[in-house]
Amino acid sequence: MITKTLFKTAQLLVVQPLYRQFRSLTLGTRTMVLRDNSEILLVRHTYAPGWLMPGGGVERRETIYEAAVREVQEEAAITAAEEPELHGMYLNDKNFPGDHVACFVLRRFTAVPFRPNLEIKEAKFFPLDQLPAGTTGGTLRRIDEVLKGAAPSRHW
Repeated sequence: MITKTLFKTAQLLVVQPLYRQFRSLTLGTRTMVLRDNSEILLVRHTYAPGWLMPGGGVERRETIYEAAVREVQEEAAITAAEEPELHGMYLNDKNFPGDHVACFVLRRFTAVPFRPNLEIKEAKFFPLDQLPAGTTGGTLRRIDEVLKGAAPSRHW
């Protein structure tokens, strides 16, 4: 009998990457969780390098807003106290052919202590002027757009 943990691990490491390569279009979210406009929440996955905003795939019968709220809760133990604001839509074709990412900003929330799990190794707030080494390029570009007024891109 396959345990739930073993199934989830297989899904993350084998099935998901294969699915992304052969599906014609995918839709996901990333949410910039800001505390006092001076700190940002970043997560580190167990299966991929780098620090990035929490997020993931939009499920069937789920809006992108619902997915953003769900993913922040699942990945970082953050409960939205408002509907996240849609910042923009991006093509992530460079990393995953046919992938689109909806980027949100969330400023009002409650947090409980994060506990590492099969997918997320760490979830922490960082001062915006002290981001960790390995912060992904897409994350850095969205920070520049939202907080520094950089021109938005159409690509993640």
